[in-house]
Order: sequence, then structure tokens, then C-alpha cells
Amino acid sequence: MATGTRTGAGAGTGTRTGSTGGTRPAGTALATGRAGSGAGRLRRGLLAALVAAAVVVPVSAAASPNVPAPAPATFSEDATPQSRYAANGANLAEAARTAEDADRPGRAARLRAMQSGGAARFLSFDGRGTGRAVEVFGELESADRVAVLVPGSDTTLDTYERFRAGAVSLQQRLQAEHPHSAVVAWLGYDTPGTVSTTVLSADRADEAAAELAPFLARLHRMSGPGAQLSLLCHSYGSVVCARTTTGSAVSDVVLFGSPGTGAGSARELPTAARVWAGRGSGDWIGDVPHVRLGGIGFGTDPVDPAFGARAFDAGAVGHSDYLKPGTESLDSLAAIVLGNASAPEADHG
Repeated sequence: MATGTRTGAGAGTGTRTGSTGGTRPAGTALATGRAGSGAGRLRRGLLAALVAAAVVVPVSAAASPNVPAPAPATFSEDATPQSRYAANGANLAEAARTAEDADRPGRAARLRAMQSGGAARFLSFDGRGTGRAVEVFGELESADRVAVLVPGSDTTLDTYERFRAGAVSLQQRLQAEHPHSAVVAWLGYDTPGTVSTTVLSADRADEAAAELAPFLARLHRMSGPGAQLSLLCHSYGSVVCARTTTGSAVSDVVLFGSPGTGAGSARELPTAARVWAGRGSGDWIGDVPHVRLGGIGFGTDPVDPAFGARAFDAGAVGHSDYLKPGTESLDSLAAIVLGNASAPEADHG
């Protein structure tokens, strides 16, 4: 599962395009358009500015791209979850010590928090750069319902606690109704920065999908007999899931807080699973223009009936609140994972 190598832009370094990358190119294009160098360039500049203005929020991850860490543990294909937990736990502890020795106390403290006193169970862990981690909540080997959370932008080891909190909340909600359930928090890719040009294109999503598809196959083999997997995809994570080829073990793909997927309809996604979409009334992502031009933007809104996804109720939650305890969105997501949700058959056209 962990191979010790990375693919894609920024592999092994965790470097990201800064906030100016999302605004200056748009301004340059606008200026050039005013100078009469072409309507096409002007339209692209306007679109980039519009999407950037809608997507960028005031808070960005305080990433630590240059923190040293040991290389990740490597495993054979038939390695058991327990052996992975042990090796990755040791690697995580070593990464915390390495960060402390490098005078990076903030990263060291966050890594120690991830250890949860030695109780955390990671299927994979890479402490280098902004980091990657895949953590299990619940008893995976006996679970017949497994939810895989795919996060959006600015999810790194330095912001991991908020991602973990959502996974814990979902697991507690599932366990209350169905003990044989598990949640897997999949930070298995280099997420784009919220304030960056990378968040406006599908490049990171394409790289992530190439990692997620084989992971799902391995995860199914490690889960309980006959386990059904659900992909729960938040924000930019919905772009990842929309590009991930899923096998028959994946029963549901759920898009929430999505800026779009790059696909025009649910039937274009490389899955035979049921596709769901929902958005809270307090989610600012609803103001993102659902257009796509020149590789910028993600097109059709997944909650638009024309997209053809099954709708679920998300209540009044904001963009980061879908998995908070007591919310309508959490209840809806749990019902989908457990196979208890009902919705009219989507019209795929």
C-alpha cells in the first residue's frame, strides 16, 4: 500500500503554488484583453478571476513542506492490516522525533497528536513534506460497511486533526447503528492549496485517482467478507472521486461540498455505483461558477438535477461542517453508507 515513492507534481517535496498564482495570471489576462489581444484570452482571464474569487477563502493551511522525515515503510501486497499498523506507528513516532530534532516543534507536536498514545492505526503514513496518511477507525477486518473519506484542498499533516475529527464523528455515528462498520480517512494524495492555481484544475485529482483506484481494491481484500465500500468525497475530493475507476465493491459515491467534477453528468463517471450529491445551504461553494473553459473550472453542479445524481439532505451546514455531530448532513451520509438512504432514481438522461 505504501511504496515509499510518490508521483505527480511536487512529489517528495510538498511544494505548492502560492496565493499570488491564483490572482496575477487572471489580472494579466484581463489587462492583455483590454489591449485587444483577443476575446479568447479575455474570456479565460475573466473565468480564472471569477473561479479564483469564489474558491479562495481567507484560511489556508500552514504547511511545513521542508520538514525532514524517514522514508515510509514498504509492504508486500498480502501484508495484514495489523502488520501495517505496527510498522506505520513506528514510522510515525520516528517522524515526530526527526521533526523535533530539526527544530520543528509544531510539526512534532502534531505528529505526536496523530499517534493517539499509540492507539492510532495507519494503513500508510509518509511524514515527508506536507505528508500523506491513511488511517482506520473501527475493526476493518470484520467490517461489512466501510466508508472511505477523500478530503479536499489544504488537507495535510499540519491540518490533519480537522480531517480526523470528521472521520471519528462519522465512525461514532455508524457504530451507534451498525457495529460492523469502519471509516478510512484517505489522505493519499498531495492536496492542492486553497489559495493556489492548482485548485482550479483537475491535475492533482488525476494523480490522486491513479492512487485511489488500486487502494480501493486492496482495501476491499482487507475488509470483512462481502464488505461494501462507500466513497465520501468532500470539496476538491469530489473531483478526485469523479476520476477514480471503482470496482463492484464500491456501492456508493457521494459528492458533498463539491465545486463540480469536470464531468457533465453522473453517467460519465467511471463507476457503476450509485452517485449521490448534496450541499448545505450555508456552504459558500454554492457560489462557485459552474463553468469549465480551457482546463479551468469543473463544469456542471453535481446538485443540479441535470447532473443526474441522487440528492441527499445536507441541512444548513457550512463548507467544513458536513461531518459534525448532530447535523442533518452527518445523518444522511451515515444512512448512505449503511444502505438505509432512499432517494428517487436519478434521471441520467
